[in-house]
Amino acid sequence: MVVEPDVPPGRRGRLKVFLGAAPGVGKTYRMLDEARRRAGRGTDVVVGYVECHKRRHTLAGLDGLEVIPRSQRTYRGGEFDEMDLDAVLARRPQVALVDELAHTNVPGGRNAKRWQDVEELLAAGIDVVTAVNIQHVESLNDVVEKITKVPQQETVPDEVVRRAHEIELVDMPAQALRRRMAHGNIYTPEKVDAALANYFRVGNLTALRELAMRWVADSVDEALQKYRSDHGIGGVWETRERVVVALTGGPEGATLIRRAARIADRSAGGEVLAVHIARSDGLSGGASATALARQRALVESLGGSYHSVVGDDIPTALLEFARAENATQLVLGTSSRGRLERFMTGRGIGETVVALSGDIDVHMVTHERAGRGRLLGSRRRTLSTPRLIAGPVCGLVLPFALTALLAQIRGTLTLTSEALLFLLTVVGVACVGGVVSAVVASVTASLLLNYWFIPPVGQFTTTVDSALVTVVFALVAGIVAAVVDRSLRLSRRSARATAEAETLSSLAGSIVRGDQAIPALLERTRETFGMEAVELASLPVADPDVLQVPVGPDAFLVLRGRTLPSSERKVLTAFAAHVTVAVERARLAEVAAEVEPVKAADRMRTALLAAVSHDLRTPLAAGWAAVTSLRSRDVDFSEEDREELLATADESMTRLGRLIDNLLDMSRLQAGALELRLRATALEEVLPTALESLPPGAAPVDVQGLNAVPPVLADPPLLERVVANLLSNAARHTPRGESVLLTASTLADRVEVRVIDRGPGLSAEGRERAFVPFQRLGDTDNTIGVGLGLALSRGLTEAMSGTLTPEDTPGGGLTMALSLPAAGPPN
Repeated sequence: MVVEPDVPPGRRGRLKVFLGAAPGVGKTYRMLDEARRRAGRGTDVVVGYVECHKRRHTLAGLDGLEVIPRSQRTYRGGEFDEMDLDAVLARRPQVALVDELAHTNVPGGRNAKRWQDVEELLAAGIDVVTAVNIQHVESLNDVVEKITKVPQQETVPDEVVRRAHEIELVDMPAQALRRRMAHGNIYTPEKVDAALANYFRVGNLTALRELAMRWVADSVDEALQKYRSDHGIGGVWETRERVVVALTGGPEGATLIRRAARIADRSAGGEVLAVHIARSDGLSGGASATALARQRALVESLGGSYHSVVGDDIPTALLEFARAENATQLVLGTSSRGRLERFMTGRGIGETVVALSGDIDVHMVTHERAGRGRLLGSRRRTLSTPRLIAGPVCGLVLPFALTALLAQIRGTLTLTSEALLFLLTVVGVACVGGVVSAVVASVTASLLLNYWFIPPVGQFTTTVDSALVTVVFALVAGIVAAVVDRSLRLSRRSARATAEAETLSSLAGSIVRGDQAIPALLERTRETFGMEAVELASLPVADPDVLQVPVGPDAFLVLRGRTLPSSERKVLTAFAAHVTVAVERARLAEVAAEVEPVKAADRMRTALLAAVSHDLRTPLAAGWAAVTSLRSRDVDFSEEDREELLATADESMTRLGRLIDNLLDMSRLQAGALELRLRATALEEVLPTALESLPPGAAPVDVQGLNAVPPVLADPPLLERVVANLLSNAARHTPRGESVLLTASTLADRVEVRVIDRGPGLSAEGRERAFVPFQRLGDTDNTIGVGLGLALSRGLTEAMSGTLTPEDTPGGGLTMALSLPAAGPPN
């Protein structure tokens, strides 16, 4: 799969990314194959940095390629290899191979991340071929962690990958990748079992594979939309089944949504987009906000999305939305208007959409309300151009037609009945063409009534009585027409307010549901008003073609696209008010975030004072009593008693020193002042000291797997403290006669250490509370410390870019899983 955005030639290098679902799918191999292919065509290709992980097939791919020597960096006592960026820039090849795009550089260079090195190469006009796994893409980081239970510390921004000239997916089925793992083509044999049982489970690999495919498919879709926009292509390209379903807020909505979902499900990757057109001129006043809310929930439960668009012409707005989304099919309900209403108002929305749909397939779906009329009476409440023409014409023609009809039945009706029929005609003209047309009809009708029906017939009568009848008729007809016209205007105004309320209700709902406030508001504004782009600017934009609305002292809502009519600008003002509130809320949230560390420190000090009042006093009192007794001249202690008192004093001072060290380290962690000296550290280096810190009589510790794992990147004294605290906690809760188990294994580029006990374990609610300072869950002896062990262990672990997670021990007990980055690539 290839994404090809327009890249100006000669100004910037081109980036090609090999994207994989998991380690071992063959990204580096394909990258080297690409390099050999280009070199064979005469292209100047160098290897800036390629990590082969000691895989023989990958190493063989380097044969014949020029490799730029790596730079050596010393950090925290360890030696590390990094790409020599300056050497690659000085060599200035046509193409450079740079592996592991998400890699974090060892301090010492000018860039913190390797993707920043790649950006420099591209800016220098050098093409770059690179590789990255889907778990390192920033937007998917939390999703991958939920699937694999392994946090990814190294990520690359989505935009960096999406800007690539080419993105090629390196795919492999889950079972094939597991077979490759079992054959030793990815990790060394001693690491295979742990990998297959954890990260490389079939479910994990299948989910990661789907994520990679969907991400690449979305990138292809974005590139396609950009191409269509740049080339002015408005027709539908049926690259993916997108079904737009039009909702009116009526009871038929659920039927239409389910039908659209069934249509979308017929093809893989089908998508449902529900849209409600909220008219600012009030075409339909029967839309129910409650029904629309239920229908939105139904759409989202079926995996679709809901959209609200403001449009004066419903068929045009609906089709513009469908074409903008590259929809392939459109689902509408059949007309709910009765036969009489269809006869009077002509072609409806459905028929108009079908006539204008072009290459979009339109499905007219029947429902129980079809043809039964609207739940709330509705008629066209705006004067379209045809009605503006038809009104005066009817005002002239209909009175003459009525006169011709009454002339045929002269003598059968009284003058009063004939006057009422003329009055009814005037009211009808008012409904069609408004008050101006009604005035024309009333004048015409009064003159015809005077000439043809008031004696003497056949001439205009100027007597007082006949003139009075004519004038009264004209006044009554005019007043009735004015009342009808005003009623229609009030209905139109009410419908407009309803439409605006529906739009704002939908907007507020998207925020209440938990969407990020400002991005959600900007997107809803763009979508609702059909704009090309909506952004938040800190300064006014000097562009006469944009619409700008102030939303704060240093914020402006900038809209690019069509010109908005005054009726829609009223709704935009309400949107701007929401944006103003969101901007102010974001500002307050930043202030609150700045204050929160201070509050946390205050809480820490309060808890510390409450805890140390007893826990510091206990070892001090015991040590003081022992020393005081030894110094007393009033008692003659035996040698055995003297040794016991000295042991008590020594144990008390040791406990006191350990407690003070923990308090100081916790204070440094809270203040962000803890200095780290990270280097490659073998677990065998810190474990003996950690074991020596266990008190006499503690449960024995069984150690397994330490020799099979690489060193970790850690601060040795801090790692020793973490392991000692975990072992101490496990030993304290291990029943008599049982032992504590410590195991080590490799998972991807991390080392996992598990401390396993057979104690009572922790409930789900108590797991996180166990890491809160000054907690002693399940302890009955308050002399064992202030409850800082686990809180300090997690803080120190996270400071070393690791994680500490509690798990259930099969068969009962608690397992503490400590995960740290390996000091080098897996063997």
